[in-house]
Amino acid sequence: MRKETDGQGTRSAPGHGAPVPAASRWVRSGRGSWIPGLALALLIAGAATAVGERIPVLGGPVTAVLLGVLVASVRRPAPRLTPGLRLAGKPVLQAGVALLGAQLSLYQVLHVGGSSLPVMTGSLAACLVAARVLGRRLGVEGDLRTLIGAGTGICGASAIAAVTPVIGAASAQVAYAISTIFLFNIAAVVVFPVVGHLLGMDPHAFGLFAGTAVNDMSSVVAVATAYGPAAVDDAVVVKLTRTLMIIPLCLGLALLAGRRARSGASARVRPTRLVPWFLVAFLLAAAANSTGLVPAAAHPGLKELSVFLITVALSAVGLSTDLGALRRTGPRPLLLGACLWATVSSSSLALQYVFGGGLS
Repeated sequence: MRKETDGQGTRSAPGHGAPVPAASRWVRSGRGSWIPGLALALLIAGAATAVGERIPVLGGPVTAVLLGVLVASVRRPAPRLTPGLRLAGKPVLQAGVALLGAQLSLYQVLHVGGSSLPVMTGSLAACLVAARVLGRRLGVEGDLRTLIGAGTGICGASAIAAVTPVIGAASAQVAYAISTIFLFNIAAVVVFPVVGHLLGMDPHAFGLFAGTAVNDMSSVVAVATAYGPAAVDDAVVVKLTRTLMIIPLCLGLALLAGRRARSGASARVRPTRLVPWFLVAFLLAAAANSTGLVPAAAHPGLKELSVFLITVALSAVGLSTDLGALRRTGPRPLLLGACLWATVSSSSLALQYVFGGGLS
């Protein structure tokens, strides 16, 4: 006879004397099936955050991908972890990207200065065009070249995180793109200060150069600090303003996705589906910050939360990465990343020279 309950939230299984805890029944029923995978992603994200705090140039999100790939290479995650990894890889990721808006002001663009907007938009346009043209010639598939182009042209892992759910990129593509961006961030820390001194750039010019040509914020700060404290403020403001370019890029990609869906099926695509919810949340958060609804005291906490959520998501991306697919991809995406890095860097310098950005 089946024992229904013992008053402690347990139930005896048929033919067994040992009671089954209520929590285990809840997980086995499917209602808590996301817990194991999400817990593993949180564990790796915690470790990655600790590493990122000690090695700022590396950062938590990039470390999370690397640790996730390392764990997956040692032991492939069991199928029962899949629901939690999917939850971390999409909804958690989208929430983290949306929170990025609370750190930005829609008015920042107006305060960057007359020279920064032409340099910033021009270098971004050059990067996106190069990603499309060179990516095709190198035989890099569409989603991967989009990720590398967005990461190089805008803001590294954050831009890749924002674009991923819009285009539905595979986890192996995300991991490859982030690894590529990280490699050239490290190169920038070594090379850019030398280039700045050789060109005789003043702090404002170098801050503009670092803010437009380096990707992740931690690397921007590292590069600018290596050049001199006076360059840091300009570099950070330009970098934050550059992050706003996520908005038009994601909108454009969403519109393209909608057009492809309409051309491939007779059903009409609702306009509301062309704009991802997290992008709307990103805009609302930025608008709230612009009007002072987000207290300045809350900015550090919101920043840490958004970075941690993205770190959790990228842990899941690393754990879900198909290493065989990465090997089959080959070195061509890495070559594309090198070409785009050179394109952004050279176009930033050239546009500064044209617009009088402080080059001697």
